[in-house]
Amino acid sequence: MSARLYDVALIGGGLVGLATAYALLEPPRRCSLVVLEAEPHLAAHQSGRNSGVIHSGLYYRPGSLKARTCVEGRQALYRFLEEQQIPYERCGKLVIATSARELPILADLQRRGHLNGLQGLRWLRAEEIPEYEPYARGLAALWVPETGITDFALVTQALARLIGQRGGEVRTRARAFRIHRLGREIIVETTAGDVRCRVLVGCAGLQADRVARLCGLHPDLRIVPFRGDYYELIPERRFLVKNLIYPVPDPELPFLGVHFTRRLDGRVEAGPNAALALKREGYTRWSLSVRDLGEMIAFSGFWRLIARYGRTGLREMARSFSRRAFARALERLVPEIRAQDLRPAPSGVRAQAVDLSGRLVDDFRILEAERMVHVLNAPSPAATASLRIGQIIAARALAHLEGG
Repeated sequence: MSARLYDVALIGGGLVGLATAYALLEPPRRCSLVVLEAEPHLAAHQSGRNSGVIHSGLYYRPGSLKARTCVEGRQALYRFLEEQQIPYERCGKLVIATSARELPILADLQRRGHLNGLQGLRWLRAEEIPEYEPYARGLAALWVPETGITDFALVTQALARLIGQRGGEVRTRARAFRIHRLGREIIVETTAGDVRCRVLVGCAGLQADRVARLCGLHPDLRIVPFRGDYYELIPERRFLVKNLIYPVPDPELPFLGVHFTRRLDGRVEAGPNAALALKREGYTRWSLSVRDLGEMIAFSGFWRLIARYGRTGLREMARSFSRRAFARALERLVPEIRAQDLRPAPSGVRAQAVDLSGRLVDDFRILEAERMVHVLNAPSPAATASLRIGQIIAARALAHLEGG
């Protein structure tokens, strides 16, 4: 067992965990801490397998934690990228309505954007869309200039470096498998040795509910993994997309629909869909974990989820197995897209919390217990909001620490 007693141990070395550690070490605060990451390297999962989009805060219900942390976090992130000299572009994006049914939803997005403090939003008529994206088409669109792109793996690396400079530790290959209390201490047994701490913070992403259960807690939700398949445009067809092009999202789902994202290196990604994954870290269509699947089918909320969204889920699964079906969804935004313009790109897996009623938990969910703070759901825009949500989690952890 480690001889040192840490003030705080954080489980999970993704963006949210590292941002929390960074906030806990904000000068002149003196706090000893260690970040425990299960994988051999940082950003192995959601933090390094995302679209790289810096979200504006357009989509989120005004007043929700997601809305507040996205807008504040975006501003903090842009400052951080400047200070750390991490490449980024504030390139803006288009959200395009392609049917009459989507027009009132687009108008509501504009209203939400204004209520969330977004600047420069512009409603575009059909004939104005090509001024921003020459090959895109629709009935109307919303121009969102505060959206940007970056490489969140580089953000993760910068946070880890700054944590080290401030006296914190980041350990990889340290997977927690048992957690228990010993008097006023918490003991975290990991594959890299045992760690003693006064306060524990769980930011474990795809394993968030399991870490909470290791601590003897009983969260009323489960993580259900959704794989997001991506394609990218072949180099000869990248000219079809200048920046970011999004559809109007389905208000009943927390997913944004397949869209186009230009990356910093010039590649143009298309996706992701949202297909049920059969393994929490399963990045291929054939990835399967008997344990993960068994836990899903034993969870009553999973079957209610299937009953609620089964038809939508089948459409998403179809896109996973058919490049042509994927291309048809993209054609709604850029009619010249063809299946042969797409080639496979790396997939991602989203840690989606599902409650007992079968509903997809749409906001951040934080569970507290004695000397513990657990982030059970950190959906998009968690990467954009990471610096701000990290401050909130850090404040809660400090309250536990200072409370004795």
